[in-house]
Formats: sequence, structure tokens, C-alpha cells
Amino acid sequence: MAILKDSLHVIGRIYTIYPLLLAITLFMGRRSIGQLPVFDFLIFLSLGSVVGADIADPKVQHIHTAVAIVAIAIMQKLFSYLLIKSGKFGKWMTFEPVVVLKDGQFLRSNLRKLQYSVDDILRMLREQGIFDAALVEAAILEGNGELSVLKKAVHQEATPSMLGVPNGSLGLSYAVIKEGKPQLLTLDALHLSVNWLEHALKEKNLTIGDVFFASLNENKELTVTSYHQEPKIKAFFR
Repeated sequence: MAILKDSLHVIGRIYTIYPLLLAITLFMGRRSIGQLPVFDFLIFLSLGSVVGADIADPKVQHIHTAVAIVAIAIMQKLFSYLLIKSGKFGKWMTFEPVVVLKDGQFLRSNLRKLQYSVDDILRMLREQGIFDAALVEAAILEGNGELSVLKKAVHQEATPSMLGVPNGSLGLSYAVIKEGKPQLLTLDALHLSVNWLEHALKEKNLTIGDVFFASLNENKELTVTSYHQEPKIKAFFR
């Protein structure tokens, strides 16, 4: 009887702590969970904690650990069922896809909401073999933290000869302004000065302080995301 009472107590603790864990994880944002869906992240975290406590503390009875593991598994199945049956429930409990790059320009407001930096997105683009943000038609950060990228039509499945690029290289781009600050080391490596950058921006009726992000490719072509204007996106993506 005592074991049954203790087991019910364990189940009660699990089902009361999970809403708090879920709320905290959603509040922390998708950066905190990498590529795992939110609830799966909590499942693995909880299972690890339960098993770890059982291994580390001899006073913890194995029956309680077993009950906790089974209860967590049942909760995961119930959660998955609700996700499939109710679109509204899924919208509340998971992250929606968010556009972070449109027509080669960063959506600053979305990056701020996601707590992602320009460097984070540039790194994720490089992981997909894209070294110039100007080549991107749209980049969408998915709910699991992965970046989906649509290249501009002219760059999709194109061969070097079709693009007229010698030696089969699309070239690199270099960040010369990040969040209104010129990247002096990058400019120096490119043998360029801040004065050159100011002049190039002046031709676009911009100053360095007006620019959220700017990159320069090997043809000295400048791609700029301004603080004052963000590319418009369709309503079905935030």
C-alpha cells in the first residue's frame, strides 16, 4: 500500500512539474533546444534526470524510477496524439517557422524576437554551403532550430559555366558591417578603409549607422540590410 501511495506521489509530481518545464523552455526560446522539438527535449531531459537520480542515490527505489519512466512515456504519447489531433494545440506547444532572411536582407525584428544574431544565421548558411547571403531568396528558421534555405532562381542548381563563374567558384562574401558597426579587421584584410565603405554607402543614400548588416562579395558588390526598411514577407510566415 505504501508503494502504491509513493508511486501516485511520483506521478503527481511529474504531471505538475511538466507544465512549468514546458513554459520555461518555450520562454527560453528555440536556441536552448537546438534541433529537438520542445517536448522531446523535455522528455530526454526528464528521463536523464530520473535515471541519473536512480543510479546516484541508493535511497531511490527502483520501482519509483520505473513508474516515473512509464509515466513520462505515456505523457509523451498523449502529447503526440494531441499534436496530431489539434492544430491549435500544436501551435501553442511548438515554435512556428520564422523568416529571417528575404531577398538577401536580414529581418532584424524577427532576429531580435528569436534571440539569434547575424553570425548565427551566417554560420547556418555556411553549413549549407552558402557563403553569400545575397544568394538567398528566403531563409526560414524552423521550429526545430534548423534553417531552411531557398536560393534565388538564378542560383538554383546552376553550373559554374551557366553562371559565368571561372574556376567553378561562386566566391565568398565578407561581413563589413554588423549592427551598425564597421568590421575593421575584415576591411583591413580586404585592403579597404572605412572611408571607402562610407563612400559606397553614400551612393545608396545610407550611412554606416543606418545599416544593420552589410556584406561585400569578391566583385566588390555591397549587399545591405538597413535599419529603416525590412523586406516584406507574406502573412503566413512571421
